[in-house]
Amino acid sequence: MFDLTPTVDPADKPGFYRDLDQQLASLFEGEHDPIANAANMSALLYLAMPELNWAGFYFLPEGTDVLVVGPFQGKPACVRIPIGKGVCGTAVAKRETVLVPDVHAFPGHIACDAASQSELVVPLIRDGKVLGVLDLDSPRAGRFDADDQAGVERLVARYLASLLG
Repeated sequence: MFDLTPTVDPADKPGFYRDLDQQLASLFEGEHDPIANAANMSALLYLAMPELNWAGFYFLPEGTDVLVVGPFQGKPACVRIPIGKGVCGTAVAKRETVLVPDVHAFPGHIACDAASQSELVVPLIRDGKVLGVLDLDSPRAGRFDADDQAGVERLVARYLASLLG
């Protein structure tokens, strides 16, 4: 059984993300299945990070140009997102993290949950290939900042490393 209670105050973002990284390392220990690890990571982030209303993955099936929803926590989600559309599709097209303080100001934002006000999307890139994205939504505008981006990018690196087995 895992104790997912953060040991560091979320206001100390570098410390908070170091703590989450250690918890992910424990969750991933000996497990290399991408779906199992995505499911556990989604649950950890959703439970540990304050002010989230959605945390989950979209995967890019090989040979396609449409992201497909994967493991997540939150309300039911959009199932398919074309590359280049919305925040998730833009992160894939640009091959970089997209931090959106106000989703209503983002051209082409796809509103899967009308309560979402801000979003952070980190692409999953391994060996130069985009495998999908990690998507975090918040009901508070301006919820994510550069510290969140750096911390979540580190967590995504942990996830990708877990797949190598």
